Amino acid sequence: MNDSRENRSENLDAQAMNWLAHQALAAPAGHWDELRGLANTAAPSPQDPAQMSEAWQTFIQHLGSEGLDGLGLRMGNLQRQVRDNGITYNVYAAADQPQRPWSLDLFPLMVPKANWQQIEAGVLQRMQLLERIMADAYGPQKLVLDGHLPAALIQGHPAYLPAMHGVPPVGGRYLSLAAFDLARGPDGCWWLLSQRTQAPSGLGYLLENRLIVSRQFPKAFEGFPVQRLAETYRTLIDGLKARSPAGASAHIALLTPGPYNETYFEHAYLARYLGLSLVQGNDLTVRDEKLYLKTLQGLQPVHGLLRRVDDDWLDPLELRADSTLGVPGLLQAVRSGHVLVANTPGSGFLESNALLGFMPALARDLLGEELQLPAIPSWWCGEAAALQDVLPRIQGCVIKPTYPYHTDRHSFEPVLGHQLSRREQDEWAGRILRDPDAYTLQSWLPLSHQPTWQVQADGQPAIESRPVVLRVFAVADAQGGWQVLPGGLARLGTRAGIASMQRGGSSADVWVQAKATETTASPVTSPANAPISVPKAESTQPSASVLAQRQRLVTSRAAENLFWMGRYTERTENTLRLVRLSLEILNSENQNQPQLLNFITAMATRHGLVRPGVPAAAQAHRVFERSLIAGLWDNKLATSVGFNLRSVRLAASSVRERLSPEHWRLLEQAESRFFNSVASDNSQDTVEVQALLAETSQMLAALTGAQTDRMTRDDGWRLLSIGRHIERLEFLSSALSTAVQGGLIGEQAGFDAVLDLFDSTISFHAQYQQSRTPQALMDLLVTNPDNPRALGWVAHTLRSRLLRMGNLADGATVPLAAVVPRLVDLTPEALWPLDCTADAILASAEHPLPLHAALAECQSSARHVSDQLCGLFFTHSGDARFSFGA
Repeated sequence: MNDSRENRSENLDAQAMNWLAHQALAAPAGHWDELRGLANTAAPSPQDPAQMSEAWQTFIQHLGSEGLDGLGLRMGNLQRQVRDNGITYNVYAAADQPQRPWSLDLFPLMVPKANWQQIEAGVLQRMQLLERIMADAYGPQKLVLDGHLPAALIQGHPAYLPAMHGVPPVGGRYLSLAAFDLARGPDGCWWLLSQRTQAPSGLGYLLENRLIVSRQFPKAFEGFPVQRLAETYRTLIDGLKARSPAGASAHIALLTPGPYNETYFEHAYLARYLGLSLVQGNDLTVRDEKLYLKTLQGLQPVHGLLRRVDDDWLDPLELRADSTLGVPGLLQAVRSGHVLVANTPGSGFLESNALLGFMPALARDLLGEELQLPAIPSWWCGEAAALQDVLPRIQGCVIKPTYPYHTDRHSFEPVLGHQLSRREQDEWAGRILRDPDAYTLQSWLPLSHQPTWQVQADGQPAIESRPVVLRVFAVADAQGGWQVLPGGLARLGTRAGIASMQRGGSSADVWVQAKATETTASPVTSPANAPISVPKAESTQPSASVLAQRQRLVTSRAAENLFWMGRYTERTENTLRLVRLSLEILNSENQNQPQLLNFITAMATRHGLVRPGVPAAAQAHRVFERSLIAGLWDNKLATSVGFNLRSVRLAASSVRERLSPEHWRLLEQAESRFFNSVASDNSQDTVEVQALLAETSQMLAALTGAQTDRMTRDDGWRLLSIGRHIERLEFLSSALSTAVQGGLIGEQAGFDAVLDLFDSTISFHAQYQQSRTPQALMDLLVTNPDNPRALGWVAHTLRSRLLRMGNLADGATVPLAAVVPRLVDLTPEALWPLDCTADAILASAEHPLPLHAALAECQSSARHVSDQLCGLFFTHSGDARFSFGA
């Protein structure tokens, strides 16, 4: 029986390999074929399955019983997981546009042990060399003085920072992290294309790639087997803490440009996974040459920054004055040795492609070694000899800027010489001769091709070939050396051959084959639930200061966004319920009752749901209804349902590291479904709109559940809750006041409408059956301590949240709590005496009910608490301009 199963499995494997080898397009002629493990020297044609690489044979053998037939299902699962996890990559992200999903291919790039050993050894050697060059450039500058490097590539590079010359690196290392872009040439060897030393991206995306792809092929992942990644991330954090001024108890933060940056998802993901504070420039301030984080608890010291902001933008005092991404005085804090910035500001000149041509000689001079990882031949045109040598061969080169992406020098996208006409080649040669320093030419390397799973225009799946570039990372460890992450981020090109995520490329997971003695436990730990804990070697019992550091800090910016996230969530729910109630009344048997029509007109006008000048519902039913529906998606109405729903997502995007993937997915789904419906032919159909509003209400109920039950109860969450209850207190008190003054309480339909707006219909009928008295309404909607929609419950909860935050701002929230009325201490009869009928109240406007005073107090206290909280915690979190002195 077992023999039969094994034979059947072997037959399936053989069939799968035979099909794949014949159906998968071979790499173009002259390119290395990753599937077949050889260079294609002819036009694409069916290949012998025996020529399939050993790695791919292993992969096929572990696909399982479904073999290649299950690839379509796995690709569907992969794409769904990308959407569910909210993985995005945005080019010029806009606030009013949906974010672009991350592009990930089904097949991993598999790197055998022998290939990885060459890469690892070469990258480690190049890290040593880059560190030595950096130390010389900001120290004795012997390389320039001795003629090993031209001054134009060091001091003449716009990314070189003279302000950092002579400054010893904090912790003894200039470089804590670097990325290297590699490609496999037709000879099967890996070649270095470029290096990134300022703020390289990819560490977060490759983690998500690993999590998703390894789940699609668990047996192949174990059978390859694949080296795990988590240890390198621990090494990165250990190294940053070891080199920071505070040592093991250091507070490390990740500096991001903000939620509109194209890789912001990765910033939030890494911060959550590594347990770092995610901060923006205006979250930080420098005092007495030390860096601090502005939090609700006051200024908290920051000892290290893992930055995703390029050098130019780090300090508006000394670099770009127009930068709002950096921190005034940051360079001075670095010079004083009080904060570690990874990487040290000023490393940008190392990214110049022109340096690659000088590296072999520098390795011999500085390390006494030959380079183990070759770079593609590069010529800096600022050297007369190099210019004369390479210019006649421009057709076989790639033209690149010497000083990329800098405003002080001309820059451009790389240009492939073989794609230029003869006239265009001459034009480029003329440009190079006029300003040779600005140009670097590199030999064109035919990139290796990786099989990818594609869906054709007719919907049929196909396995196509795409060019691939491998980005690998090296991190500094706590012992002063470096480690190479055993994996990386593979970038797949388009059909046009462009391996760029900005220009339509895709990505792939990278599987590095483990050594025979290694184990491959889980590939990585899910970042949403288990951030890396860094072991403390010196003690098994953490000190009180370390425990205090582990308490989650709430920045002023995060606090403000959480507060408004709560307010916008509640505001969206309230306006949704009001629109639904209005549409139900306008299309029910009560559509001619003047009190009801006046009520919905007053409420819709008060909350900006219809434009000024729209006739009242009593005057023109259908005009009012059409205006109400049209306003749902009106972004020019700052009070529309769509505007508020989008505002929830925008506020949440700034605190994304605090939200679970499920929480974020609910937000995106609610917004996208709501706005996608406006394109429907039925967007003005009342029945369809009511169905949409019901669906959106359900999603908002799930969203508020996530806010209530799935977030840690810290001060940030309390502000979110306070924001919700301020909004609820003001809305419901104003609604009840309008209803009473409009005479709704005296009629059954009006009475029921108020219950519906308070979402308390079921509770009322369960407690009071059909006893529609004003006192019963006051009991349920005002004084009840158990109904979460009752004003008394809302006020009590708001007061308790304010008291719980009494440890902040010198206890300023305690007197604020006293401002909130204590409605639960009142009786329904005290608010509405038994001898007062609804008709009598309308006829006696000169003698208002005690209820009116209580409702007015609710509204005024809500506005007062909101204003005071903004003054206490939020006004200093904007773009303040301040000195970094004492």
